[in-house]
Amino acid sequence: MQALAIDGGPSLRSAFLPYGRQSVDDDDIAAVAEALRSDYLTTGPQVALFEDGLAEAAKVKFAVAVSSGTAALHTMYASCGVGPGDEVIVPAITFAATANAALYLGARVVFADVDSDTLLIDVADVERKVNSKTKAVVAVDFAGQSAQYEHLRATCESKGVVLLADAAHSIGATRHGLLATTLPDAATFSFHPVKHVAAGEGGAILTDDAEVAELARSFRNHGITTDHAQRAVAGTWEYDMVQLGFNYRLSDIHCALGRSQLKRLKSNVGRRRELARLYDKAFADIEGIDPLVTLDGNESAHHIYVIKVDPAQFTKGRAGFFDALRAENIGVNVHYRPVPWHSFYRELGYERGSWPQAESAYERILTLPLWAGMTEADAEDVVEAVRKVSEAYRR
Repeated sequence: MQALAIDGGPSLRSAFLPYGRQSVDDDDIAAVAEALRSDYLTTGPQVALFEDGLAEAAKVKFAVAVSSGTAALHTMYASCGVGPGDEVIVPAITFAATANAALYLGARVVFADVDSDTLLIDVADVERKVNSKTKAVVAVDFAGQSAQYEHLRATCESKGVVLLADAAHSIGATRHGLLATTLPDAATFSFHPVKHVAAGEGGAILTDDAEVAELARSFRNHGITTDHAQRAVAGTWEYDMVQLGFNYRLSDIHCALGRSQLKRLKSNVGRRRELARLYDKAFADIEGIDPLVTLDGNESAHHIYVIKVDPAQFTKGRAGFFDALRAENIGVNVHYRPVPWHSFYRELGYERGSWPQAESAYERILTLPLWAGMTEADAEDVVEAVRKVSEAYRR
């Protein structure tokens, strides 16, 4: 057996393969150039056109574009009435912003455990933790597959709680044939470069609730009821600030790029699914390497591809696999460290050991490269590297 690169052997790849990457083509570049030559660099026509495209893609009535996925979460929570004294339930494994945005509004975060097979929020734990202070339950469509919204909906409706989604991973995902974005009361997207639609930065709130959409548009613009372009069309200088908002506007430049990227959403999601199927088939034959389970009725958008390394099968754990695969020029990553483990949250009183499934899974998970611009040869390199490391570390 050839020596691992970490032990002095040759790397499997000569060039580093990142876990995620944007795919930008000439049409994207032309769209941005057109926006730069236009009369508006921000609060112009590209914003509304992008929002219309997003609403159509998500099968909802309203989309409100903002400056980042984090801004989208903050805006969504605020527009759904989250405030001081409220509790917001989020999964213990997610990006920190899902929880942080509740703190921005003075709410208390309650972390729910996750299902160990999918890393989706544990619906039974949510049911246990909903109480009279709970304002919202926020599901995260982890890795690109829909949470079990029908079960969460039953719990939320019985308690008068808002059901929200951090859908940053799942644009294009479906559950029982329905787009995941149609299942909660409101959802958010992210347009970071590793996402399905890469606008450079940006986010959006998706909802069928006209009041939530109106509040979100105001919140992203300092709490003001109209923007510069709307006042120009109306021929007036007057405006009114009706709530305390933020400058979360997304520029026409970003929206032009997002609109162009949105045209390739179906093909990009399809390509990710093809690569995920290649991985699924390959890893079925490698004992101790376990991909996440896809729930019956779900069709994932495959934002990331996560495996779990079984410590009983190998002499080294996740950290050893991470280092060895990186040495082979495979850009593995980890998504995510449990949010309550971060120093900031520990200082707020959250203690380890309270989310056993999330904490156990975290010690095993690795994110493998997966993005629409990858070739089959790239994916086969990933498989070969995982196989090489697995054989070297097999007990």
